[in-house]
Amino acid sequence: MNFVQEKATTYIPSGKAYEEALASTTHLAIVAHQDDTEILAYNGIAQCFGQSDLNFSSVIVSNGSGSPRTGIYAAYSDEEMQAIRRDEQNKAASLGDFAAQIQLAYPSSEIKDSQNKNTVAELRAILQVALPEVLYLHNPADKHDTHVATMLRSIEALRSLPKEQRPKKVYGCEVWRDLDWMMDDEKVVLPTDQYPHIAQALIAVFDSQVSGGKRYDLATVGRRVANATYFASHEVDACDSMNFAIDLTPLIEDENLSISDYVKSTIERFQNDVCNKLDSLS
Repeated sequence: MNFVQEKATTYIPSGKAYEEALASTTHLAIVAHQDDTEILAYNGIAQCFGQSDLNFSSVIVSNGSGSPRTGIYAAYSDEEMQAIRRDEQNKAASLGDFAAQIQLAYPSSEIKDSQNKNTVAELRAILQVALPEVLYLHNPADKHDTHVATMLRSIEALRSLPKEQRPKKVYGCEVWRDLDWMMDDEKVVLPTDQYPHIAQALIAVFDSQVSGGKRYDLATVGRRVANATYFASHEVDACDSMNFAIDLTPLIEDENLSISDYVKSTIERFQNDVCNKLDSLS
């Protein structure tokens, strides 16, 4: 496949041909940055790990420039950091037994430009080969602009596909905003308790981020445990580690459904629940 960005890369840990590996995908993540896949889509990675009939692949849309840095990385240029983050992502793909790892290397400014259709076209081409059953995206309430833009470009690409080529399930997952605020019966619970040593290693491999000033290794595992512990106040934990997601599948089943309205209605139900509880107990 010919990519728009000169620094775009593909990595196939198994050594298979690109299209063969990508076509074997059953679970796919499309995310903004290196390490986002391992944070938000570990549920899919774990489901596919070591399985002959399930395969996980990852698409990183941005080039990873502009990340915070300190310690041994303090003096690294954006170009040097991009190279390191590309390498770290490929190491994670090997460790996580990915079928395919694609890095599209777009500047964030291009991803956030809704008039730039290159990202949508490339994502559409990837989706047409991968044909995943399950797709993991950023959640639309994420507070990081590039995360939200990546999700929006992904939904646009999905909506351009024939319906028979669309995933069965699309989940918007947690990175830069938790989804604990959602109504419990609306949360998609994604267990992340399989292979805890692999889960930790998949974050730790991004040393430029962890040693570079952000303890994603502790925060990611801690959030998953907190989600599990605080999910049900009057029940024993069914699982000791989980991510929450918002079900985005309705957005690809109905192209006319406004993404903003869909999220707004979710927020309004939470707001009503809080206000009604306060009123009833006052």
